Amino acid sequence: QMRRKNTMSQQANKATTRVEGQALIIERIFEAPRELVWDAWTKPEHVSRWWGHGGVPLHACEIDLRVGGTYRYVQLGPDGTEFPIIGTYREIVKPERLNYTMIFDVSPYNEHESVIFDSFEQLEGGKSKLTMRTEYVSAEALQGSLASGAEQGGIASKKKRKRGRQKEDKER
Repeated sequence: QMRRKNTMSQQANKATTRVEGQALIIERIFEAPRELVWDAWTKPEHVSRWWGHGGVPLHACEIDLRVGGTYRYVQLGPDGTEFPIIGTYREIVKPERLNYTMIFDVSPYNEHESVIFDSFEQLEGGKSKLTMRTEYVSAEALQGSLASGAEQGGIASKKKRKRGRQKEDKER
């Protein structure tokens, strides 16, 4: 069993990451009730504000949130290159958990489908915890994802989401 050290301050960012077998697990505490985190995670108007990493904006965000429904996120690089992520929802239990597939839809990476299990836990004090478990088809696929920045991208997205939610709260 492999373990990766969290390269971030767990207290400051309230995010932890670890590898278990062929799975990458990212946990994050949000200063918001789980229903709000669920909405931020499942509604295109919210996802498009925080998803992604490396400073690359989300160019397209399509979500058909139903079992068998699909999603498509497209980041647009500075040179116009598209970086699409697609998947299909397998299980939806609002606001507790999601199970879906994920494919980086660029050859040769689109040969590997990951399976993601997200759980949303209500904590005391109006906080919630999101646990995102991404299972890869092989150790090589996991290592390739880690090398491409999936771990830091997941954390950066969650940090962006927290900042976006704080801004929304101030605008109310």
